[in-house]
Amino acid sequence: MASDVDTAPLVGRADTVASLRSALLDDVAPGSTAAVFLTGESGVGKTRLLTEVSERVRQAGALVLTGSCLDIGDASPLHPLRQALRRFDAEPAEARTAAAVRGLLQVFDEETPGPDGAGALLERVTRGLHLVSGGRPLVLVLDDLQWVDRSTRQLLLYLLAGLGDLHLSVLAAIRAESLQGAHPLRRVLTELRRLRSVRVVDLAPLDRAGTDELAAAITGEPLAPEAADRMWQRSGGNPFVVEELARDLRDGRHGLSDTLREVFLSRVDALPQHAHAVVHAVAAGVEPVEHWLLAQVVRLPEEELIEAVRAAVAHRLLVGADDGYRLKHRLVAEVLAHELLPAERAVLHRRYAEALTSATGELHQARLAHHWRLAGEPARALPAAMAAAREAERLHGYAEAHRHWSVALQLATPTEPDRAAPAGVDRAELLTHAAESAHHCGEHARALDLLEELAGASGGPPACALHIRRARYLAAAGRSAPAEAEYRRALESADCTPQERATAAAHLAELLLHLGRYAEAGDQAREALLLAAAVPGAASEVVLASAALGYSEAYLEDPETGLTVMRRALETAERSGRPEDVACAYLHLAELLTGPLNILEEGVVVARRGAERVAELGLGRTWETRLLAIATNGLFRVGQWAEAEKVVAAALRHRPSGADAVELLLARCRLSVGYGDVEASDRDLEAVATVLAGGGARHVLPMLILRAGLAMWQGRHDLARQAVQRGLTESRSDDVIVLATLAWHGLRAEAEASASRTVEVDPTAVRRLREVVDRVARKSEKAGAPVRYVADGFLALCAAEISRLDDGRGDPELWAHSAIEWDRRNHPYPAAYSRLRQAEALLARRSRVATAGKLLRQAYRTAQALGAAPLSSEIRTLAGRARVTLEEREAAARPVPLPRSAPPADGPVVDELAALTAREREVLAAVAEGLTNKEIGQRLFISERTIGVHVSHIFDKLQVRTRVQASAIHLRNRPE
Repeated sequence: MASDVDTAPLVGRADTVASLRSALLDDVAPGSTAAVFLTGESGVGKTRLLTEVSERVRQAGALVLTGSCLDIGDASPLHPLRQALRRFDAEPAEARTAAAVRGLLQVFDEETPGPDGAGALLERVTRGLHLVSGGRPLVLVLDDLQWVDRSTRQLLLYLLAGLGDLHLSVLAAIRAESLQGAHPLRRVLTELRRLRSVRVVDLAPLDRAGTDELAAAITGEPLAPEAADRMWQRSGGNPFVVEELARDLRDGRHGLSDTLREVFLSRVDALPQHAHAVVHAVAAGVEPVEHWLLAQVVRLPEEELIEAVRAAVAHRLLVGADDGYRLKHRLVAEVLAHELLPAERAVLHRRYAEALTSATGELHQARLAHHWRLAGEPARALPAAMAAAREAERLHGYAEAHRHWSVALQLATPTEPDRAAPAGVDRAELLTHAAESAHHCGEHARALDLLEELAGASGGPPACALHIRRARYLAAAGRSAPAEAEYRRALESADCTPQERATAAAHLAELLLHLGRYAEAGDQAREALLLAAAVPGAASEVVLASAALGYSEAYLEDPETGLTVMRRALETAERSGRPEDVACAYLHLAELLTGPLNILEEGVVVARRGAERVAELGLGRTWETRLLAIATNGLFRVGQWAEAEKVVAAALRHRPSGADAVELLLARCRLSVGYGDVEASDRDLEAVATVLAGGGARHVLPMLILRAGLAMWQGRHDLARQAVQRGLTESRSDDVIVLATLAWHGLRAEAEASASRTVEVDPTAVRRLREVVDRVARKSEKAGAPVRYVADGFLALCAAEISRLDDGRGDPELWAHSAIEWDRRNHPYPAAYSRLRQAEALLARRSRVATAGKLLRQAYRTAQALGAAPLSSEIRTLAGRARVTLEEREAAARPVPLPRSAPPADGPVVDELAALTAREREVLAAVAEGLTNKEIGQRLFISERTIGVHVSHIFDKLQVRTRVQASAIHLRNRPE
């Protein structure tokens, strides 16, 4: 039933409505996202604005879905979206749209836990919204977002990051006073305020003129000065309060107290008897209260009920809509809560529960538990709470599941000493579910408390299982020392099964690895492997322990041993056939090759081969995207940017979520920064920041490094400095490579600021950066040779940047050393940058001008081949000032191929295959034999697709276009 009473005019909000409409429609490019979060105190007019703006965007051709969040802590996952779809389904719509809506509702009804977890549900929801929108702009309007469930928060972050590829706008209202303490929405809003596509609008109360205008519109004439002053003082400009007080004046109700509570109570007391009962019933319910449900609670004949509701709406206490009834303002419920006797409130909740019991459905379980609990019937509330918890788990809503299990625990606990617990309740089972759901949703302290209670409960798990679970929870909470102690207690526990002992040992090895205790991690991993060997089906433990052992050996200067262990883990995983084990083994092997060992090209091949394998195993959306992110980063470092762009584009078609999406977005952003695509870089960094608003600190430093790099190419050295300093302040990382990269960006920003004289050099920042460089140098000396090898390259860059700061010109010898270091590591981009700076330093000294020109041409060729537009532009600028010609004559640029027997006139024979890896030489030899990619793959036991990657790399390095040209170079350089 819709409200049929007059509506107060919208005063003082015309500019806001126009601005919101523009932000949600006019300023949003096709395929992009935008959001406006409307905050303000209760009664300030947020819901009214949502209604007005929704109508404007609907008239402009957008498809609008409206929903609201429940005001109880144990709401169903994704409730507002499901409610919005049901509400839309009830409206007349074209057949295609109606079918899409029902199909999306069916997704929720049929959702079951799967290997891809909550991310898969988000993707399916996004695909369903695509179908619902039918190509039109989609506007999602959500009221009372302060009560939003965690699953809906995750969906919003996913969609606003642009991962859903929707033309979507979100308009949401938030009660500002609810965002107190550690409210989860506070952190999200803090991060979202930084994004250009997201606006947070704080809706202020009306000013004095607006208050007078609204009051005059309701009373029919301007208020007398004294009455206007009193209205302003009592209302504070809150439109809801102004409306209520103005109606009192208009209707001749005088003598009310100055408190809003008395205003509400006097309004309720003025209702007819049946309308009075209706308002109390709605206040006790969970809004919206459906008409059929309200009828069973107040138990009035249909005609009398409609008349009572109409009276409550006319008195501005209720609002009617198709989905049910709401109080015009929730402050009414807060006032009325103290007006009923406890027995009266219990009767209302009992009636609600009995009515919901007669119409069971998946959306009613949470409400059913709520009402039975407040009716004083814990035995009847308990099954509903457990059912609601399982339903939340099915939809991957672990935060909601945890609240339901917590309620179930309370209901299962006798409130009086002489009162028995409900029959048939296994308290240990409830504690187990509550602890595990708390762990999954990040409530680590709560998980540990519940685990301690479980340890003292009868029928709980044995001591060893408790130690392992406690260690998992402690490690997740960041309490590494007690976690280590718990794992060791598990290993010493007499009741430990062989399976549990292997599990504890493998997890302990991984923990020691994270703590940087590589020797101990290796020893523990060896013990775990011995234990796992005696346990059937312990592939997961083998893979986990092998990863720890492989990394340990690699860091302790034995790369070959580490690789052997990792490859053995992969063989074990393949034999076990468990998809997650195979994926984990490929992932760790690829990370080892592209990380500590810096064997980038082989690491890329392994990552891509692993991606193919896990896609075959049905894990394309999660593990494949993670492996392709590793491949993309490796290709970027070795200068294969075009190929990296193809890989990341293919991976993003899976529409990953969470950390997987962040990895890929950062990988793509590295390419965009290198290419100089500012808009794409900003878009990806904003998407990353949006996703990280829900958590993900380990990705903050890479994001800040990219932000600093982008800012420097834009000439915004102050922004680059802020990003670096924020990274140094927030980081507690011991990763010497990441810290060295951050320090280089910081020193480069200060050097660029000094050279451009656009921003003053910050001596404090420089001093801090020098200290970081010294710390990295000390720490890298204690690291294994592969880690030290990579860190030394960045330290060379840092030393050269410091020379720019010291004398304003830079030391050409330090830059030459940096170029050589990066050439050795096969990283063309920093090598080209170093040559640019070396040439700059030589020209500043007016020495070796010819050498400087040669360096600029070499750097320019590299930058052009990569497509690095900003680097190319800077090289051209310097070359122009120095009058250096970058484009060599055609004859000089393309040397004439010589017969193999004839050496060049000016020197000995040059090995044209020097740039190829050993594997690429094998592939080239097979190409020269005339074999196809498939035949080469069969010979070398590599997939046909991987052979194609190798051939592409060979063509790029040899600067050829055909297999014939590549074969000719191979034959020319073949040994006698």
